[in-house]
Amino acid sequence: MILLRLFLVFSKIGIFNFGGGYAMLSFIQNEVVSKNAWLTESEFTDIVAISQMTPGPIGINAATYVGYTAVMSDPAMQATFSSTPWALSFMGILGSVIATISVLWLPFLVMLIISRIIIRHKNSPIIKSIFVALRPAIIGLIAAASLVLMTPSNFGSPTQENWPQFALSLAIFLVVFGGSKRFNWNLILTICAAGIVGFVAYGLPLLVS
Repeated sequence: MILLRLFLVFSKIGIFNFGGGYAMLSFIQNEVVSKNAWLTESEFTDIVAISQMTPGPIGINAATYVGYTAVMSDPAMQATFSSTPWALSFMGILGSVIATISVLWLPFLVMLIISRIIIRHKNSPIIKSIFVALRPAIIGLIAAASLVLMTPSNFGSPTQENWPQFALSLAIFLVVFGGSKRFNWNLILTICAAGIVGFVAYGLPLLVS
């Protein structure tokens, strides 16, 4: 059943995640796109963008969206509730709740158990060495999440017909990276500006046509 699968998948994501929401993205992508095919790569990229622009941690926001989408697109659920669309919508909301809680409950329990130990022994060489070893792993997970999003369908490719999309994506990336690094641009305004550029470049031609 899709609800049980959501619970198991996001419980696994939650307990093995280190480094926050961005590090969690590579886990979520592997489970919901590659293994379970609940979303396409393009839909997953849209989720990441929406999760960044809405309040709350990006990993939890993504889990909420995936839970709803996975239930609504599940063939068994669609067949069961084909005559009652409101019931299917309710099950989608239930999927969102289950995915969101699943990604939180195990880490919450673990932190309750070990927080006192960590605080008491925070100066221990063993504890320090564990966190030192985790830091490069977290950086690697965040880098992997970035590479996951740089697919030809999202970023374009210089060797395919959509090379103009690749050129524009590369230009936006370099401008935003340079501006954020050198001039400390406001991230909210930067995201909005990038969205406007994308609308003018891709959305406006579709509306005109």
